Amino acid sequence: MNELIDWLALSLTPGMGVRSFNKLLAVFDGPQEVLETDSSRIRKLVPGIRANIIAGINKENLRAAAEKELERAVGSGIQIITRAQEAYPELLRNIDDPPILLYVKGNAALLQSACIGVVGARAASVYGQRIAEDLSKRLCQRGLTVVSGLALGIDTAAHKGALQASGATLAVLGCGLDVIYPSQNRNLYEEIACCGALVSEYRLGALPEAFRFPARNRIISGLSLGVVVVEAARRSGSLITAGYALEQGREVFAIPGRIDSSKSEGTHRLLQEGAKLVHTVDDIVEEISFPAATQHASSLACQPGCDNVALTEEESGLFALLDVYPQTIDEITRQSGMTVQKVSELLLMLELKGLVESLAGNQYQKRNT
Repeated sequence: MNELIDWLALSLTPGMGVRSFNKLLAVFDGPQEVLETDSSRIRKLVPGIRANIIAGINKENLRAAAEKELERAVGSGIQIITRAQEAYPELLRNIDDPPILLYVKGNAALLQSACIGVVGARAASVYGQRIAEDLSKRLCQRGLTVVSGLALGIDTAAHKGALQASGATLAVLGCGLDVIYPSQNRNLYEEIACCGALVSEYRLGALPEAFRFPARNRIISGLSLGVVVVEAARRSGSLITAGYALEQGREVFAIPGRIDSSKSEGTHRLLQEGAKLVHTVDDIVEEISFPAATQHASSLACQPGCDNVALTEEESGLFALLDVYPQTIDEITRQSGMTVQKVSELLLMLELKGLVESLAGNQYQKRNT
């Protein structure tokens, strides 16, 4: 407990970041020695540490703050793990600038499991969200833990897919664990805390400021054997995660999308640069040398079939025109050569038979089955 308090205390020094912390530990034998060393000696032995940081290393004040922080964490069901503890994940420990501490709410044992990162655009397409959810579900069914960032769009879909399978998902936050961000994901936050685990390197109460998210992304990739980018624009935080993955020696995978979609520009660029194209879950499992479970991964791009559903000739013809990508009723009408009224009738029948789903904006697509 005293060792935990010392790690926590030093991390709470105003202005203290991972790199300054690491410089101190490269010279001193642990946080306790730093806390008990005179500031003038620290300044002499560790060049490059800002004066305001050294001035803030006051062992009495910092230990008192650490005890309060730990009390708050315990009261919220949050565990704090230091880099010196065995519970700290080995993959993450070996990256450049690993987090000083990990705040964990939920099943901390998942940190020791085989993980795969699934990330992508916040403003994701229906296609991207569907693929992320289905992919994550299948990855969990194969024994992997899905890691993502609890953001809207692809991250949300990835966590939901994992929860549908086994609950094996880690959400890495760019704020304190007592801050729910985005607020729209409050229910998802609670479900992950119950069935998976929430993770952050930031102290309780830390707000979701912009600079925290790129740093958060290095943890997503650092925990993972590989990172899958489902959808990403040309300039995207997901590409930052992929960059960290490459630096950390992790595998990078990408899901292809429409060539005319800006949401696919980033993933297609990754594929051009050598990322592995994902067509089935096996493409991921085989690359990371993870022993596959007995369930066989079917193609992510598979289309829903109608073999067991009785269709009229007109219904079958219209169904063949549809895709997993949304199309407006006007587009479908032009392709079919039928009247709008007739197309509307057939789409309604296909929807009732579970083969088609309607979307906002009078759009339709084949249902993912």
